[in-house]
Amino acid sequence: MERLGLGTVRFGQSYGISNRRGRVPDTHIAQILIRAAKAGVGWLDTAAAYGNAEATLGTLQKYARLFRIATKTMSPKDNIAGVLSRARLSIETLQRKPVDLLLVHAAGDLLGPDGPALWDELLSLRDEGLFRAIGISAYPADDPVTLARRFRPAAMQFPVSLLDQRLLIDGTLARLKDMGVQIHARSLFLQGLLFLAPNELPPSLAAVAPHLDAVCARVARAGATPLSAALGFVLSQPEIDVALVGVTSVGELDEILSGAATPVPEIDWSACALQDSRILTPSQW
Repeated sequence: MERLGLGTVRFGQSYGISNRRGRVPDTHIAQILIRAAKAGVGWLDTAAAYGNAEATLGTLQKYARLFRIATKTMSPKDNIAGVLSRARLSIETLQRKPVDLLLVHAAGDLLGPDGPALWDELLSLRDEGLFRAIGISAYPADDPVTLARRFRPAAMQFPVSLLDQRLLIDGTLARLKDMGVQIHARSLFLQGLLFLAPNELPPSLAAVAPHLDAVCARVARAGATPLSAALGFVLSQPEIDVALVGVTSVGELDEILSGAATPVPEIDWSACALQDSRILTPSQW
């Protein structure tokens, strides 16, 4: 369970096409954190851009302190000084010093002319004792291995799921592990896409319905559920150090904990993979 982490975007705002409940109330968040801590869940993943998620965790810090925390930078649209100021505010808001990990929220923030200077300044926050480590949140299209060779991040976060196996298939995660990079996997359920019935899919995703039906049928034949298969797939990958999941209730968390504890089903994982990057990129939905 210590490899599991809770994504907190829904603690700060409504998020996800399968989310029918909106932002999680603070009382429910406290209950979720208590249950997760008792189960041994290791991480909380948040960000400056997740509405008031950081502030909520700060308010509930007597529970949040039981976890390691990763947060993320704001975009340097104005200047590097603004990024640093907001990162310092994260320390105050979370009521945690040091915070375990600070991730550059978008790899593109490092690719412009100011990228190296931004990275050096973030490392200075680490050296100041505000953060234990500095890393990068990225996508497969960001050329993660080149990013890692250039900046030497302590950790990188990517979307990885039963449906999105791109970084495993092309060997990226294996190469990053050889470089000593800690891998955090997000979007394990691809915003709940795997759990939606065909009539629940938005029009832009209607074309993926036959593949989802085939995956669910394959999972059912293995005596598993889509949830346990999605968790089992990611947790069975030795390259992945942390698997991040989002929940809106203790009941959902209990389902995930149960699924994570279920023996990994024998499934041809590669047959479940999607190749269409548009389907695998929620921002393009």
